[in-house]
Amino acid sequence: MASAFAHALLAVTLGKDYPRKGRLWKFLLLGAFCAVIPDADVVMFKLGVPYEHFLGHRGLSHSLVFSLLLGVLLTRLFYRGTPLTSRAGLALISFFFLCTASHILLDALTNGGLGVAVFSPFDNTRYFLPWRPIQVSPIGAGKFFSERGLAVLKSEAVWVGLPCLAYVLAVTVAKKLRR
Repeated sequence: MASAFAHALLAVTLGKDYPRKGRLWKFLLLGAFCAVIPDADVVMFKLGVPYEHFLGHRGLSHSLVFSLLLGVLLTRLFYRGTPLTSRAGLALISFFFLCTASHILLDALTNGGLGVAVFSPFDNTRYFLPWRPIQVSPIGAGKFFSERGLAVLKSEAVWVGLPCLAYVLAVTVAKKLRR
């Protein structure tokens, strides 16, 4: 998996230029939550669920179905006054969906694990992208603060951080040029 830092950074970057009304901090925190929560499935290891099981790590919680359901759920819970089928509701659902689905993309770009069950629960096949430049993050906070964890952060700075920075700069320049 990519680290929680990379997942949250990508979600916040996506949210920086997303059309929205209301409190920005709530919107961005929920986006970061969406991007990080799929990895809560590591608790399944403690429950004896094998990695390759559809409820195992990078299984159902790393799927497009989960991404959509989470987007709908968070919009319903945190934006109660916004009808789900309204333009604003669909924008919120799509943002939360994209934040959660970005987790799939980043994990499919890592160089470790068994792949990502993108189409679970319909198909538990695990996928990687052909190009996998991101160093896989160790599972567990204790293991993350190590030499390997530092290598992961360096990898993510290049493959996630720099593209996020480039995107924010490009959007900023484009906005200034439109004025």
